[in-house]
Amino acid sequence: MNRLFYILSIAIIAAACKNTSGVKTIRLAHGLDVNHPVHKAMFKMGEDLAELSSGSLKLEIYPSQQLGTEREVLELLQIGSLDMTKVSVATLENFAPKAGVLGLPYLFRDRQHAFSVLDGPIGQELLDDAQKYWLKGLCFYDAGSRSFYTKDKPVEHPDDLKGKKIRVMESVTSMNMVRSLGGSPTPISWGELYTALQQGVVDGAENNPPSFYLSRHYEVCKYYSLNEHTITPDILIASTHFWNSLSETEQDWLQKAVKNSVSHQRKLWAEAEAEALEEVKKAGVEVIRPLKDPFSQKITGMYDQFKSDEDLFALIQKIKADQP
Repeated sequence: MNRLFYILSIAIIAAACKNTSGVKTIRLAHGLDVNHPVHKAMFKMGEDLAELSSGSLKLEIYPSQQLGTEREVLELLQIGSLDMTKVSVATLENFAPKAGVLGLPYLFRDRQHAFSVLDGPIGQELLDDAQKYWLKGLCFYDAGSRSFYTKDKPVEHPDDLKGKKIRVMESVTSMNMVRSLGGSPTPISWGELYTALQQGVVDGAENNPPSFYLSRHYEVCKYYSLNEHTITPDILIASTHFWNSLSETEQDWLQKAVKNSVSHQRKLWAEAEAEALEEVKKAGVEVIRPLKDPFSQKITGMYDQFKSDEDLFALIQKIKADQP
């Protein structure tokens, strides 16, 4: 029995038991550790949802890839065998291509610029775009800035990536970015990355501080270079099959609980980011803050590739011009 068939079987059995004692159970799966600020925010969302619905809606969370990788759980959503998930926008671009724009390096000036875009009409446009693929975007969670971490040598300049195998998500944009900077992009699932780093399958990876810390990748990689190449948000998604099964009142309850979780998550994220950097330093990791210009100059060709697609290129220009 292959893994996906097993996952589908479990999900379908769970679906059969969804409504008992007048309580509708909403199943949400994701790949993060339970100490991650995004998981904590979704846990609060479940508490708020139970209160708003007087207990008629219950959120059941399956963390740590219990029901599959990000790609697998998105497939489960599309066929209606799972209700909700949280994935990186970089993974979503394989299903809803327009979302890939948010993974472009140095797209945002800073975090406040990113929040302005994601909380406004452009963000809503991107959330709505996924519906044609049976995926309803509900909100964006802060996932900070992604930076490189390596085993044997710090990345202080793009030249330091030459000949290095760098783990990336299953994302064309992520692979193109590492390639543009001179590295060799190597897609590996998050759950398999620690072992891949240990065994030398890859020389490093790239992610935000809390993920670097909570994954314990700092035990293998002793250099963390904060070049902050991308501000790539996480996105909370519902299956359109599930969403359409809710009444308007239930949809309203869920949207309110989601909205509350966003502001809560951003506070948790800021705290977790500061703690993560402090803890990895204590563990012997050298944290480097390289100049960003050499990195941003190397990836300009990635933007030129979008000129042939008028709609996407116009979207990129709108994002860059957005003012808080």
